[in-house]
Amino acid sequence: MTPSDRPAVPRQSPPPDEKPPETRRHMIRRRWITAVIIVLLIGVPAGYLAISAEQSRTSGRDKESEASAHGLQNDWPSKTQRRIYDVPVPNDAVSVAYYETNSWKVSKLYVQFKTSAAGLAEFMKDGGTSTAALKPGDVTISPEDALKVGWTFPAGHDWAGTTHAQKDPLPTQNITVDETDPDKPVVFVVSTATP
Repeated sequence: MTPSDRPAVPRQSPPPDEKPPETRRHMIRRRWITAVIIVLLIGVPAGYLAISAEQSRTSGRDKESEASAHGLQNDWPSKTQRRIYDVPVPNDAVSVAYYETNSWKVSKLYVQFKTSAAGLAEFMKDGGTSTAALKPGDVTISPEDALKVGWTFPAGHDWAGTTHAQKDPLPTQNITVDETDPDKPVVFVVSTATP
């Protein structure tokens, strides 16, 4: 039997689940999509980790420099510090400086600023007391606390002070005010918190 004598067998169609061969254009598109997915799955988290690490390093450096500082820093205490130590520095305050100490038993925030008579009244009211509580001639900040930040309370100034004691866990403030210029009082505060 010759090849031409063989009966012709019809060509079978491919099974229904078999895919047609992939075209070059389709292959390139599939590879691009795969590459984009890999970049998104790996690149985005890696970028996020790098940014987060840098922010953490920067924050650590800031805290380290603040912790290593000795004496007053010419800056406002953070809002968190002002809230924790209950030291509501008035908005019109100038020459603001602060220093914070922390230990297991006691934490202290030392703050000084110059304000107006209205600013002093606002500070005292927002802190839970009033200017009427200031006793003329009274310096309520201890010599040890004053020495820690370099404060001096010499004679010849019109000093007035009060201690604003609160129930634990709220802090206690020793407030001393230089009222030599009543329009521009200088306020010295030591707020003590016992965790």
